[in-house]
Amino acid sequence: MVFVFLWFFIGGIAHFAATDTEMRIVPPYIPWPRTTVVVTGVFELLGALGVIRAWSRPVAGAGLLLLTLAVTPANVYMLQRWDQFPIPYWALVLRLPLQVALLVVIAWSTEVRSLRFQRTRHV
Repeated sequence: MVFVFLWFFIGGIAHFAATDTEMRIVPPYIPWPRTTVVVTGVFELLGALGVIRAWSRPVAGAGLLLLTLAVTPANVYMLQRWDQFPIPYWALVLRLPLQVALLVVIAWSTEVRSLRFQRTRHV
Protein backbone atom coordinates (compact mmCIF):
# COMPACT_ATOMS: atom_id res chain seq x y z
CA MET A 1 0.00 0.00 0.00
CA VAL A 2 2.88 2.37 0.76
CA PHE A 3 4.37 1.68 -2.66
CA VAL A 4 1.07 2.45 -4.39
CA PHE A 5 0.68 5.66 -2.37
CA LEU A 6 4.21 6.85 -3.21
CA TRP A 7 3.96 5.84 -6.88
CA PHE A 8 0.81 7.84 -7.49
CA PHE A 9 1.55 10.70 -5.09
CA ILE A 10 4.93 11.40 -6.69
CA GLY A 11 3.47 10.80 -10.15
CA GLY A 12 0.58 13.15 -9.44
CA ILE A 13 2.92 15.89 -8.29
CA ALA A 14 4.97 15.41 -11.46
CA HIS A 15 1.87 16.22 -13.52
CA PHE A 16 1.95 19.72 -12.01
CA ALA A 17 5.68 20.22 -11.52
CA ALA A 18 6.54 19.10 -15.07
CA THR A 19 3.31 19.66 -17.00
CA ASP A 20 5.05 20.46 -20.29
CA THR A 21 7.17 17.31 -20.06
CA GLU A 22 4.14 15.19 -19.20
CA MET A 23 2.24 16.71 -22.15
CA ARG A 24 4.85 15.34 -24.57
CA ILE A 25 3.77 11.76 -23.86
CA VAL A 26 0.08 12.40 -24.56
CA PRO A 27 -0.64 10.81 -27.95
CA PRO A 28 -1.63 13.36 -30.60
CA TYR A 29 -5.05 11.78 -31.11
CA ILE A 30 -6.04 12.67 -27.52
CA PRO A 31 -7.41 16.25 -27.45
CA TRP A 32 -6.39 18.90 -24.94
CA PRO A 33 -3.08 17.46 -23.71
CA ARG A 34 -2.66 20.04 -20.93
CA THR A 35 -6.13 19.34 -19.56
CA THR A 36 -5.48 15.60 -19.87
CA VAL A 37 -2.27 15.91 -17.84
CA VAL A 38 -3.88 18.07 -15.16
CA VAL A 39 -6.96 15.84 -14.81
CA THR A 40 -4.92 12.63 -14.63
CA GLY A 41 -2.63 14.32 -12.11
CA VAL A 42 -5.60 15.21 -9.92
CA PHE A 43 -6.86 11.62 -10.13
CA GLU A 44 -3.43 10.26 -9.26
CA LEU A 45 -3.28 12.47 -6.17
CA LEU A 46 -6.84 11.60 -5.13
CA GLY A 47 -6.12 7.90 -5.58
CA ALA A 48 -2.89 8.16 -3.60
CA LEU A 49 -4.68 9.90 -0.75
CA GLY A 50 -7.54 7.41 -0.96
CA VAL A 51 -5.30 4.40 -0.34
CA ILE A 52 -4.19 5.82 3.02
CA ARG A 53 -7.49 5.15 4.78
CA ALA A 54 -8.81 1.60 5.05
CA TRP A 55 -12.42 2.66 4.40
CA SER A 56 -11.56 4.34 1.08
CA ARG A 57 -8.76 2.00 -0.02
CA PRO A 58 -10.78 -0.44 -2.18
CA VAL A 59 -12.58 2.35 -4.06
CA ALA A 60 -9.34 4.29 -4.51
CA GLY A 61 -7.71 1.09 -5.75
CA ALA A 62 -10.46 0.54 -8.30
CA GLY A 63 -10.00 4.12 -9.48
CA LEU A 64 -6.24 3.69 -9.75
CA LEU A 65 -6.70 0.47 -11.72
CA LEU A 66 -8.94 2.30 -14.20
CA LEU A 67 -6.57 5.27 -14.32
CA THR A 68 -3.59 3.02 -14.98
CA LEU A 69 -5.46 1.39 -17.85
CA ALA A 70 -6.53 4.81 -19.16
CA VAL A 71 -2.94 6.08 -19.39
CA THR A 72 -1.70 2.97 -21.21
CA PRO A 73 -1.99 4.70 -24.62
CA ALA A 74 0.70 7.16 -23.47
CA ASN A 75 3.06 4.28 -22.71
CA VAL A 76 2.33 2.65 -26.06
CA TYR A 77 2.82 6.00 -27.82
CA MET A 78 6.22 6.43 -26.15
CA LEU A 79 7.23 2.97 -27.35
CA GLN A 80 6.04 3.70 -30.88
CA ARG A 81 7.89 7.05 -30.95
CA TRP A 82 10.87 5.95 -28.84
CA ASP A 83 13.26 8.20 -30.76
CA GLN A 84 11.42 11.31 -29.48
CA PHE A 85 12.02 10.58 -25.79
CA PRO A 86 15.22 10.60 -23.72
CA ILE A 87 14.52 7.13 -22.36
CA PRO A 88 16.32 4.00 -23.57
CA TYR A 89 14.24 1.80 -25.86
CA TRP A 90 14.70 -1.22 -23.58
CA ALA A 91 13.18 0.75 -20.68
CA LEU A 92 10.13 1.62 -22.78
CA VAL A 93 9.72 -2.05 -23.72
CA LEU A 94 10.05 -3.08 -20.08
CA ARG A 95 7.52 -0.46 -19.05
CA LEU A 96 4.53 -2.35 -20.48
CA PRO A 97 4.99 -5.60 -18.49
CA LEU A 98 5.86 -3.48 -15.45
CA GLN A 99 2.53 -1.75 -15.89
CA VAL A 100 0.82 -5.14 -15.70
CA ALA A 101 2.76 -5.80 -12.48
CA LEU A 102 1.63 -2.39 -11.18
CA LEU A 103 -1.99 -3.38 -11.83
CA VAL A 104 -1.47 -6.56 -9.80
CA VAL A 105 0.16 -4.62 -6.94
CA ILE A 106 -2.68 -2.07 -6.93
CA ALA A 107 -5.35 -4.78 -6.86
CA TRP A 108 -3.59 -6.78 -4.15
CA SER A 109 -2.58 -3.93 -1.85
CA THR A 110 -5.86 -2.02 -2.00
CA GLU A 111 -8.10 -5.06 -1.57
CA VAL A 112 -10.20 -4.13 -4.60
CA ARG A 113 -11.64 -7.65 -4.53
CA SER A 114 -13.46 -6.70 -1.33
CA LEU A 115 -15.78 -4.44 -3.32
CA ARG A 116 -19.09 -6.09 -3.92
CA PHE A 117 -21.36 -4.91 -6.65
CA GLN A 118 -24.98 -5.92 -6.56
CA ARG A 119 -26.62 -7.02 -9.72
CA THR A 120 -30.00 -5.55 -10.35
CA ARG A 121 -32.57 -7.26 -12.47
CA HIS A 122 -34.65 -5.10 -14.69
CA VAL A 123 -38.06 -6.56 -15.35
